[in-house]
Amino acid sequence: MSKGKVVVAMSGGVDSSVAAALLQQQGYEVTGMMLRLWSEPGREASNRCCTPAAMSVARRVAGQLGIPFYAINAQDAFREIVVQSFLDGYAAGGTPNPCLACNRQIRWEYLLNRALALGADYMATGHYVRLTRNPGEPVRLFEAVDSHKDQSYVLHVLNQAKLQHALFPLGELTKPQVRAIATELKLPAATSKESMDLCFLAGQDYRDFLHRYQPQLIQPGDIVNTAGQPIGQHEGLANYTIGQRKGLGIPAAHPLYVIAKDMTSNQLIVGTQDELGGTQLTTEPVHWVSGHAPATPFEAEVKIRYSARKAPARVTPLADGRAELEFAQPLRDITPGQAAVVYVNGEVLGGGLIATNQESTDEHRYKTDKADIVI
Repeated sequence: MSKGKVVVAMSGGVDSSVAAALLQQQGYEVTGMMLRLWSEPGREASNRCCTPAAMSVARRVAGQLGIPFYAINAQDAFREIVVQSFLDGYAAGGTPNPCLACNRQIRWEYLLNRALALGADYMATGHYVRLTRNPGEPVRLFEAVDSHKDQSYVLHVLNQAKLQHALFPLGELTKPQVRAIATELKLPAATSKESMDLCFLAGQDYRDFLHRYQPQLIQPGDIVNTAGQPIGQHEGLANYTIGQRKGLGIPAAHPLYVIAKDMTSNQLIVGTQDELGGTQLTTEPVHWVSGHAPATPFEAEVKIRYSARKAPARVTPLADGRAELEFAQPLRDITPGQAAVVYVNGEVLGGGLIATNQESTDEHRYKTDKADIVI
């Protein structure tokens, strides 16, 4: 007896291919679906995902499994939502993570809606993350067993309506186990390579992309110290990120790091390592996975970017939906535009984008105590 209908978001990669195979083995009625995403004209073949070659592999996997396969055109929506959020994030002085917008509004909205329209009960992806379901309780989101592949950071954006329809069959597996399954089943994607590049950059440097679409962000300007004194020239604010040390080209007695970017005056603010770290940040409105914000401050672990280690922090939900985070130790790379994602015992409680403190940036009001630097 079928466990229900599930659409698997396929990419031609090993993870989504194995996800489809496992769900079929578990008794689900599986359909494969692949999104055609936006690419710059002339660069379609070199995109990280949804290339003609990847589409061909996904079709072969679906054929081998004997499941239906559909290609869905999401190019316009992807360009308007994901690519534009990337451009807007840099224009605001942040360092955006477009995967957050993609998972929230493309994969788990645009694609999910089409899966449901086909009569599916669930949608599944090859993400490494776990869910728990108990009757009468919210669906809970947990880290994957494989900590090296865990992708819970980018999925903290999912709400209960979406999680009710979500399946993640790889959450209890390690990457080597997934490849072994693909090899055993002789799936065409068994030996496919992985890439961490942004899919729409087609292997190019993001700075080149910004130069074409946001040229004002590549305009030279002053590099100033925390006292506001010019000490050099930068090559465009989009070329730098908070905590960066290399590539500044400024001779100094001590290494200098990027502390902030002043978009209004086109200035890059740099300082010493002692001036860099911060113990506090404020988020933009937080998305709580359960749908409800905790009523009181609590202790947690927080990741401030996808590849960061979790850091102990006290989380204080605010009345306006934002949150204040105070870390036990200073962190060097608190970066506006990245998400601060909150964990307790491996469970993802929620997260919000790190807000920019423009007032402090404009006035260069940086304290010299590294525990009190405002980012």
